[in-house]
This record gives sequence, structure tokens and C-alpha cells, in this order.
Amino acid sequence: MKYSIGIPTFKGRYFEECIESIINQSYSDFELIIVNDCSPDDIEGSLAKFNDPRIRYYKNSVNTGAENVIDNWNKCLSLANGEYFVLMGDDDKFEPNYLEEFNKLIDNYPDLDVYHCGIKIINEESELIEYSNNCPEFETTNDYILNCIQGRSEQFISDFVYRSSALKNNNGFYKLPLAWCSDYTSAFIACGDKGIAYNSKPLFMYRKNQYNITSTSSLELKRLAHIGMEKWVEKYLDSSKFNSNIVKLEFAKYVILSREGFIKQVIGRDKFKGILNCIIKRNYFDISLNNILSVCFKKFT
Repeated sequence: MKYSIGIPTFKGRYFEECIESIINQSYSDFELIIVNDCSPDDIEGSLAKFNDPRIRYYKNSVNTGAENVIDNWNKCLSLANGEYFVLMGDDDKFEPNYLEEFNKLIDNYPDLDVYHCGIKIINEESELIEYSNNCPEFETTNDYILNCIQGRSEQFISDFVYRSSALKNNNGFYKLPLAWCSDYTSAFIACGDKGIAYNSKPLFMYRKNQYNITSTSSLELKRLAHIGMEKWVEKYLDSSKFNSNIVKLEFAKYVILSREGFIKQVIGRDKFKGILNCIIKRNYFDISLNNILSVCFKKFT
């Protein structure tokens, strides 16, 4: 089997649209693995509308929850039989030629383990909001990391196709709270020293809505996830195979912006309590008094 597509599902609102976009692919050699994380929505009722032998359905006995959602990602991966793996969001959609176009990209770069594509960002009514930035057709791992930390490589998770073994041999998707930054870190790891290839066609539709983790989740947990990603990148930059001072300098700037951005958000919720919370928990959130003073100076003077 060429592809396994996994959906770690919890939200039912757009689930049927998501399934339709997958089973109607122009390229048909795939399996669809659905793992229901104890959803309160009628996932099984929606799924009953689709009579397709490529669909495999599972239901967790215990809810993994948003903070540990990566566990459900990795359960989908563990059930996969395909040579390549795609993790799909339960409220997002594929263009009909998603797999067909990735086939072409894989044929052009058969030795790589990570591939990604352009993105359409849509709203709750499936209306186009914007397109993602374009990336080079091929990047070394170092250049890819540089573009990510400089904000030029916008990505989610379902715009990626991975060689399944590249994920499984590295213990699956990299676990961070809320799976926040896990897409970036997992891709960095899976790239190894091979790099990454890109199809500029917007084949994936990411849905911005009030129900996803981007819109609803804890600032504090997101900060802990950022710290986890930053620690991995720091270790990578210190490795013997890495020798780019440009990336190191840009990463140092990224870390400062990440810290100050978190402080701004916390203070924005409640100025005085936010400042106090940042000071008391500065070690926990990996921020310094200088970071806090810098934000306060910029914000209140």
C-alpha cells in the first residue's frame, strides 16, 4: 500500500467534509485510519454514511485529551501499513489531486523522507481566506529550519507526507503539549540529513475556526511546547554536523521574540497579575527578568 492517512478525530462538525475529500482522491491506493478519541459527537453516525473498504475505524477506551493529543497522532501512525503517512485534521480538507501530486513529487525526489505542499486557509464556511507562503522546491534540512524560524515556511500538519519508517524509527511524532510545535519538530527530525521537497500547488485546505487548538488552548501549555521545540533545535545546532552561524544567530533572535511574545500575551490578559505571574514563574516559562522588563518598557512607555 502506498499511503496511510490517519485522522485522530474528536470534533464532528466538519468530519463528513473531511472524509469526502479523502475518499474522492484521484489516486486510490491508500487506507484511511480513523481513531475516535471518545468524541461526544456522533462520529460513528457520520462514518456510517461512507461505505468504503479502505476505511478502518477504531475508538479509544479513554480520552487522551487535547494536552496529550500527540498520543492519538502516534496511535494512528502505529496502525499504518502504507509506505507513506499523512496525518489529517478532522476539520480540514484535501484537494482531489492531493495524493496524485505528492506522487509526482516523490518520483522527483525518491530518496527523501519528508514532502510538503502549498496551503489554502479557509474559514468555517469553506471560503478562501489566504494562501500560504511559497517555499523552494528543495531545501536542505538546515535551510528548512532557517526558513521556519524566520517565519517564511508556514505549515500545519496535513500538508506533509512522511515516509512512514522515518517517523516510526524516531518514536513517532515528537511529543509536546497540545502537539503545539510538534509538526515543526517532527519534520526537522524526519528530514535527517536529507532535506525536504515541496509542491507549490495549494493541495491542502486548513480550516481556521473557533473550535481548533489554535483558537482555544492555554497560553501556558503553548509556551511549554515552544520551550520543548527550542530545546530540540538548540541540541541540533550544537551537534557536530551543524556549522551554520547564520542559523544560530537567527535562532537566537527567534528565542527572544518567542519569549517576549508570550509575555505580551500574558500581560495582555491582565496587566498586573500577568507581570507578577511572569516574574514568579520565569524559570518555569524559560523567560528572564530582562525579557519581562523589555516588554514592559516597550508596552508602557
